[in-house]
Amino acid sequence: MTTQFLSSGSVRTAFQISGNGPALILLHGAEANRLSFNALSSHLIDHFTLITYDQRDCGETESGDQPATLEGLADDAHILLKHLGFSRVHVFGSSFGGRVAQALAIRHPEIIEKLVLGSTWPLPQQLKELNPEVLLKIQNLRNELPESAASLASLYFTADFLQNHTEFQQIFANVKTENPRTIRRHTAVDSTMNIDWSLINMPVLLLTGADDQIVPPANSINMASQIKNSKLIVMPKTAHATVIESPEKVAMHLTHFLTAP
Repeated sequence: MTTQFLSSGSVRTAFQISGNGPALILLHGAEANRLSFNALSSHLIDHFTLITYDQRDCGETESGDQPATLEGLADDAHILLKHLGFSRVHVFGSSFGGRVAQALAIRHPEIIEKLVLGSTWPLPQQLKELNPEVLLKIQNLRNELPESAASLASLYFTADFLQNHTEFQQIFANVKTENPRTIRRHTAVDSTMNIDWSLINMPVLLLTGADDQIVPPANSINMASQIKNSKLIVMPKTAHATVIESPEKVAMHLTHFLTAP
């Protein structure tokens, strides 16, 4: 699968397209990149034309010196889709990507057929407001890396998953120290945006892991109560990184929802 690039202003976005069928764009989480969808994509590629890309200050995408905003990130996705010639797509955003997906639904609703929000939280609030104790714990563990890698990984994955996939502890052990790029990304992740739930009129699926310690299921339950024409699925024995830990389950729910009449 060939990596392509789109330049728009100060942003040079790295993206890939694969598969066949209705278009589905995948929006990755805060410190991830398009590769985080590799396992999930293998279960979707026969059903959808998949668009994956690196957001600003992530992966191979290059951007300017200013931190991104939710509005800017939503517009980046819209620019990419229009460049590729898609007038209507399905959208799946995971974790922070779910916030970008919400912003896209508010700013460019005409391009979205169906919307899936996974393991995410509402636009007007920062995660550190909703889950301050765990966010403080994450920061403290980051300061103790690489020794704290196992403890940090245990916040994102279930114990059963980590027992069989010890390589994910190493991913946390290799987290880079802060630099201008990561600082910009953290600023973007902390950004907020007002939202009028009544403006989200497309069908919406909210997916969350029952064992998610980062963004507890209560966030998705609350959002589902405010979004009309929405459906909520809480996946048992699944933590925050659903697309990595349970790609088959996520793909099953996505396919069922997105292909239903």
